[in-house]
Parts: sequence; structure tokens; C-alpha cells
Amino acid sequence: MSNEPVVELRAVTKHFSGHTAVRDLSLTVPRGSVYGLLGPNGAGKSTAIRMIMGILLPDEGSIALFGGRGSGQDLSARIGYLPEERGLYKKMKLIEMLMFLAEIRGVNRRVAKQKGTIWLEKLGLSDWTEKKVDDLSKGMQQKVQFIATVLHGPELLILDEPFSGLDPVNSQVMKDTVVELARAGTTVLFSTHIMEQAEKLCDAVCIIARGATVVNGALADVKREHGGNHIIVSVERGTASVDHVFKDRALVRHADDYGNYAEVEMADGVDPQQLLHGLLGAGARLTKFEVAEPTLHKIFIDKVGPEAAKAAVVEGGK
Repeated sequence: MSNEPVVELRAVTKHFSGHTAVRDLSLTVPRGSVYGLLGPNGAGKSTAIRMIMGILLPDEGSIALFGGRGSGQDLSARIGYLPEERGLYKKMKLIEMLMFLAEIRGVNRRVAKQKGTIWLEKLGLSDWTEKKVDDLSKGMQQKVQFIATVLHGPELLILDEPFSGLDPVNSQVMKDTVVELARAGTTVLFSTHIMEQAEKLCDAVCIIARGATVVNGALADVKREHGGNHIIVSVERGTASVDHVFKDRALVRHADDYGNYAEVEMADGVDPQQLLHGLLGAGARLTKFEVAEPTLHKIFIDKVGPEAAKAAVVEGGK
């Protein structure tokens, strides 16, 4: 198998009427990886994906797919693309529409029906096979469009905000499916502004803000390079006041205090035991005290900035 990256952008820039949507964007998506293109709404993620697909042309820079120079439109048989703007033939029956879309990509009609039936069962839609798309809920329609995206067995799967609008159950089903496809060898590039999703799914990430790259690399390297001495603390509030401990700049550089839960970045040279001693000395009853890597959400806010990060939706409690 070739070691050529599946997607490679070099110094790509795109302007719209004096506005720079993407500025000097470079990224490399290794074969077989799950790669996250992350950023707040309006950061330039969808514009970058449309350029990869050949829907838009870059004003500067170059884009290579599968090691060559063909555009996403030229290589559509090898790519599955789920755009942010969903679109289905709502008066067609599910299986007929899936067969039609698969045939466009060169799949034999009989094979398309077999694969479509399997996928509908896999995603819990087998009872709706002969129903019209218009009869389905929004979440069901989104799963149908995902099936249409993967039915022809693409080598590269490009998903623009794939989990947007899904309830937690269907979102988990989609995540599990993406992981399964990646393990089978499909390269996955997806955009999202939800850091929790990216942290669980991605091997590598590129965070962009205002069209420019602020973080790029393997997720493990990004976390390591972000540095800091990070502590996760859970405190039973009501047992003691610990605000003064988190505000002690001799101990703590910064604390994101959410009440019963806090993410703490220690001051340089401070041993975590000193923080633990301070909290216990304040009479706190701790349910968790963990030395941990910074979360992707924490890195995102630090690099993008709180103002831009307000556009990001973060799922919690999972």
C-alpha cells in the first residue's frame, strides 16, 4: 500500500469579496487515519473541504489527493462526501434512492440493493426501506444520507459536521460506524466544532480560526506540546470553600472552575502534591484528583481564544 498521504494541502488560501476565508492552510491526512478539521463556526472548515472536493478552487496553494493532482470531482468514485447542507430526494423510497445514488458512482444495481439493505439494517432503518424519505425524521434522514455517502465503499470519507442535529443515541451510532470504517482501512476527514467528538475519534487534528491554522499534528503530540501541569479536580461543594486555593497564583496558573469540577493548570515548578495539600488543608472533600493531559477543549480555548470559542458547542458528561 502506498505511503502517500491521502489528502495534502500546501499553503492554500481562498478569498471571497475581500474576505479571506482560508489563509495559508497546510495539512496532511495520512492513509488510514481519522483526521479532525476543527474550529468555531465560520473558521473556514467548510470552505477548506469544498476546495478539497473541487467545488471551489484555491486562489493560492495546491491540493493533492491520493498523491496526485486530480480534484475531488475527478476522483469521486474513491471519495464519499457528506456536505454540511444535507440534500435527499424526498419523494423517493429509501432503497430506490440509495440504489440510484450508488449506481451514479458505478455500483451494480443488484449489489447496490444488497449493500443498501445491509446498511439500513445496520443503522436501524430496516423497517423504513420502502418508505419515502419525506416520511422520515430529520435524524433518520441524516443517517440515510450517511449511508448514501459510504455505500460505494470509498477509500476517503469526508464528513462536514456529520453529527450536527443528531440526538445522543444516533450520534453514538454514527461515531461507532465511523470508527468501524476507519479500522477497516477507510481514511476519514471530518470537520466539527465539538471538541469532545474530536478527542474521542481523531488520530490527528488541525485547528483553524479565522481561516488560519493555530494547531496541527497528531493528537498525542498536540497534547504533549501544549505542555503545562494539568490537574482534574472534583470537589464536593459545601464541604469547604476552595476558591482561595484556585486563586493562589503561587500554586495555580489558571483554573477553569465549574463548581463541583475544575481543570487546573499548575504554576511552573509546582508539585501537584502542593495543590492537593492546599485543598485538603482548606477542608475540601475530594472525589477526584488526577494528573492529566490537557483536554482538546482546553487546548482549543487556549489557542483559539475565549471569544472565538464561544461559537463552539461542547458536549459534556460522556
